[in-house]
Amino acid sequence: MVIAIVTILTLTSVGLFGLLVVTAHRRQVKLSGREFGIGIGIGAVTDFLDTLGIGSFVTTTAIFQATHYLKDERKLPGTLNTGHAIPTAVEALFFVTTVKVEAWTLISLVLAAAIGAVLGSEVMVKLNQRRIQLIMAGALVVTAILMAAKLAGWISLLGIANHATSLRGWPLAIGIVGNFILGLLMSAGVGLYAPCMVMVYFLGLTPIAAFPIMMLSCALLMPSSALNFIRRDRVDYRGLFGIILGGIIGVVLAATVVKSLSLTAISWLIVCVSLWTAQSLWRAVVRTRSGMSTN
Repeated sequence: MVIAIVTILTLTSVGLFGLLVVTAHRRQVKLSGREFGIGIGIGAVTDFLDTLGIGSFVTTTAIFQATHYLKDERKLPGTLNTGHAIPTAVEALFFVTTVKVEAWTLISLVLAAAIGAVLGSEVMVKLNQRRIQLIMAGALVVTAILMAAKLAGWISLLGIANHATSLRGWPLAIGIVGNFILGLLMSAGVGLYAPCMVMVYFLGLTPIAAFPIMMLSCALLMPSSALNFIRRDRVDYRGLFGIILGGIIGVVLAATVVKSLSLTAISWLIVCVSLWTAQSLWRAVVRTRSGMSTN
């Protein structure tokens, strides 16, 4: 099974990269320059933290908001899913080859998330900027709450006595439905890691089993949803290839150099950044609404 997963991840990553290059060339997007360098920095930091279980969507959204890097926020979900898809595939390769989860459980939950992402991306490409800002603000608040619960030890308590590496019957059915919903939300920019971890613990799986499930889910659902975003022109290509390259570098560094690094302080900082970014998005929605009412 591992060989099949590695093959699928490699093919989807190569295919997505080729599609991005062709699309960027067709739109006459510059693939190098200042934006490429900034993108490398963004990708390296965010995917470094992503590999350590913190997630990349919150940190990337915060950087985009603070620097006004993204010109059109309607393209935020598409840029997040597209830019982090290939680095996340590299992450999945590390965890799938080192952590054992029963094949049927892993495949069922991962496919459910991928299908949910495809359907969710169809909805997201039809939304206007104000609604996307509202969704992202809510997603960041939920993510911050879940991260805080994890740091406080509440989530870990759910899985402290769990030893199972497979699901059967109703727990498997609940897991499939749950990951399908998380796939839907992922296309809207809601990070999958923390809620997937909570679900896995509730279903009785051993805590370490959460990592290959959530990493592989993201690695397959992000290219799936990226296709819709690319097709509907909901991706910002400025610096995108830098984000991909920097993300791969960040993943390799996190997986091979700093496995024992304590990230508690950084995680609490990101909780605060999430809430600050959510507030910034909410203020943008209010300003847009005020502007519409005065016209």
